[in-house]
Amino acid sequence: MALVETTLSSACAIDDKQLVVASANGVAIGYEIRVNGEIFKVTKGYVAGATIVPVLRGQEGTLATTHAVTSRVVCGTQADWAQSNPPQTVAPYLIAGRARVITSYGAAGAIDLPPAGADALAIINGTNALAMTVAAPTKDLDGSVLTVIGIGAAAHTVTISTLTGGSLTVATFDATGKCNFSVMAADEVWVPYPSPLSGTLTTIDVAMT
Repeated sequence: MALVETTLSSACAIDDKQLVVASANGVAIGYEIRVNGEIFKVTKGYVAGATIVPVLRGQEGTLATTHAVTSRVVCGTQADWAQSNPPQTVAPYLIAGRARVITSYGAAGAIDLPPAGADALAIINGTNALAMTVAAPTKDLDGSVLTVIGIGAAAHTVTISTLTGGSLTVATFDATGKCNFSVMAADEVWVPYPSPLSGTLTTIDVAMT
């Protein structure tokens, strides 16, 4: 079968043993579910068609963590995934290249900074414009990359503390398409990556003001 996508209907705490999903389509016993950077396995207690899904946490070397309501949920058999055993998401000593923490956001607020020595991907869900903020990086984050992506077309705003480039402080997403931008921490400021794209960038543009 193909991978099936839905969202979390309720937030998942770090010690929860079940997920509450918006749709049970494609969910079955033994299937893998991925939410942000964590892999779950559906247990034998699952009842077909139910949106409350009992799971085993932190599978295949991933780290159990919290997940916000509306976080993206992807489900399928292990064979459906191009890479069934990914590198560990967070580790004090990296075992398979640089770690990247993935976090979804469905409400306005602060975006978590990457852990020292790692990168972070912040996914903004939905088609309602959200006002997000990013705090200034500390010195131990030098070289860490933060990427922010909107997976629904909405005019999200991200206010970034200590963004280099003069008076630039706010990233505004184009309301007609999926957009993203990346910044790197260096000496307690965020340095934006220059865009490799040129020409008409309607629907994929993020304006810095």
